[in-house]
Amino acid sequence: MKIFQIGLMAMVVLGLAIPAFAGGAQVLDHKMKDIDGNDVDLSQYKGDVVMIVNVASNCGLTPQYEQLVEVHKKYKDQGFTILGFPANNFMKQEPGTDAEIKTYCSTTYGVDFPMFSKISVKGKNKAPLYQELTSEDTNGEFAGDITWNFEKFLVDREGNVVARFAPRTKPDSADVIAKIEETIAK
Repeated sequence: MKIFQIGLMAMVVLGLAIPAFAGGAQVLDHKMKDIDGNDVDLSQYKGDVVMIVNVASNCGLTPQYEQLVEVHKKYKDQGFTILGFPANNFMKQEPGTDAEIKTYCSTTYGVDFPMFSKISVKGKNKAPLYQELTSEDTNGEFAGDITWNFEKFLVDREGNVVARFAPRTKPDSADVIAKIEETIAK
């Protein structure tokens, strides 16, 4: 382990690229608040395939909750979970409190996957998880600003981002399902 740490420090000092497995791409190393205000260590999801989604209740894409629930239900017994992160960054389409969001999601869509406390996914108050997901330094080819609600990141069992899907890409689209199944099978 010492040799690995020394090598990693040398890469940083020399300004060399750090491999995804050694650095920031370990997005499941964050601690977040769930929708009830409890601390959650995302590392508990290592070993699962995870889809991280920024969600909103008053968006034209909000009906994607239906597909998210169905995809979660279909694959959860195979070690797959969805993590929903409400955000009010786009035209104030998630104005409610955590309690209001929780009630809306459970009663309107039957959301049964983990939901988290409302965060910011862009700007100066961007949550550290989303800083990492959007940074070129830590997320390479999958980096870039969040463009709207319902942007989806697929994370493998080791905590590395393996795919990113645009907001309008439905969670049950053929491309998304193929990538989920491929990642589960690994």
